[in-house]
Amino acid sequence: MSNQILKGKNGIIFGALNEASIAWKVAEQCHAEGANIVLTNAPVAAKIGQTDELATKLNAPLIYADVTKMEDMQNLVDGALKAFNGKIDFVLHSVGMSLNVRKKNPYTDSNYDYMHTTLDISSMSFHRLMQTLMKSDAMNDWGSILALSYIAAQRTFPDYGEMADAKALLESYARSFGYHYGKAKKVRVNTISQSPTKTTAGSGVGGFDAFYNYADQMSPLGNASADQCAQYCVSLFSDYTRMVTMQNLFHDGGFSFTGISTDLMQGFSDKAQGK
Repeated sequence: MSNQILKGKNGIIFGALNEASIAWKVAEQCHAEGANIVLTNAPVAAKIGQTDELATKLNAPLIYADVTKMEDMQNLVDGALKAFNGKIDFVLHSVGMSLNVRKKNPYTDSNYDYMHTTLDISSMSFHRLMQTLMKSDAMNDWGSILALSYIAAQRTFPDYGEMADAKALLESYARSFGYHYGKAKKVRVNTISQSPTKTTAGSGVGGFDAFYNYADQMSPLGNASADQCAQYCVSLFSDYTRMVTMQNLFHDGGFSFTGISTDLMQGFSDKAQGK
């Protein structure tokens, strides 16, 4: 059900690669709530993704941009301002890639050129985006900028590797840049720490299926789905959350604050009794 809480608002959505992407769900949900959307993705997504199909479905401009290049970010912001014929109200940064994880390099034997690329794409791009938006005076007052994070920024998950470091830096940028953007333009900046979600990127992490099931059993509400994450993003893009900024917001069914669940305790108990 749509309540049109984003009616008349303009937003940029990064990273809608295919229907499994959280960003894809966010774009659909924002459109349903009355927003005007510009989609963006890496140039390589034109060959391996379906972003163009979503753009056609939502009647949304699609502007490809390499998030490691300032000129591409500037072209994206300029293109969005032109498409909207006005300023931007919200942005979703859903960008992440780890070469060391992809190459299956152990965390303790990381390739540092790969690590630099990981941090550049997954974290520094967030700062680069906000710097471009601020210098272009592209955001409306009380605008909202979100980035997708993960609890590995606070806790150790061995197979998540250097992406944990990237997410920690991402969250730091939200706090640090969020302060300055709030003072200057009342723009709020937050990160969402989402449950393990069966996206193309998430499923590429070693042991994902086992951890997905573990988190689902740990969380009193179970894992949050991509659709539910999209609804949460909409609430943070809306005027109902104007005073929320510089926060890392856990959207994980309670996983982040659960020490042990009764389901897991029962499993350990059964194992101890040889069942």
